[in-house]
Amino acid sequence: MTTKQIFEYFDKMACVTFATLDGKGYIESRVAYFCTYDEDGLYFWTMSANSFYRQLMRTNKVSAYAMTPQTVKHNDSQRVLLEPGYTIYISGDVRELSKNQVRDKAQTKSGFYLATLGTENNPGARFFCLYAGRGEIFDYDYEKVNRTHKLLRRPFSFGGMTAVEPGLRIADTCIECGLCLEVCTFDAIEEGSPFVIDGTRCEECGNCCSVCPVKAIRHKEDTMHQDEAAALGQGKANLCQGKAAQGKANLAQGKVS
Repeated sequence: MTTKQIFEYFDKMACVTFATLDGKGYIESRVAYFCTYDEDGLYFWTMSANSFYRQLMRTNKVSAYAMTPQTVKHNDSQRVLLEPGYTIYISGDVRELSKNQVRDKAQTKSGFYLATLGTENNPGARFFCLYAGRGEIFDYDYEKVNRTHKLLRRPFSFGGMTAVEPGLRIADTCIECGLCLEVCTFDAIEEGSPFVIDGTRCEECGNCCSVCPVKAIRHKEDTMHQDEAAALGQGKANLCQGKAAQGKANLAQGKVS
């Protein structure tokens, strides 16, 4: 996805929550909005005297989240009914722009004109660019009004970050008993050897994990750590092999001498 497409999803929202870490490790959130975009990232502004600004400057990181506005309804059994919609979140790295940088962008990019007015009329205004980020559009249709499955998850990234693929994973230890398929209400599991989870449809509710008799279903973070450990192990093995080969070569050269 382009920064333009990401901005357009956020721009449809009446309320976007921005979160940062305070100095004690707690999360603080507030309502703000992305005011424009370009090929370098997404832009927002805040005021220099508030905690949001200080936290941005200290961590250079931010997270933003929004959900389609709608009225919550209940059926006769008091189950919550959500009309089709989506949520979107993004987390990433930010940097502050000087007022001169904002003015320069406004010379050639129309979207920065209002931002320039905001900073010019407010001496305490500070402008930020989210220049590297990753996130996801969580498109839901729980009552299957418009399609045959409940979810369509679309991860994205830009600025050098890597998107996190959604959904749980089924390992090769799967015995193909089919219990996970029976309890999945999101139509996310397909038969196979092993069974396969379609991450774009998986809510990561954990029902399949709970019934798997061989614990073959794992969270994506567990598989990521395993992949990292395997890569580290392979790196160490290659290093040891290299040292052993060099040692043998040195030994052979010594004998020849």
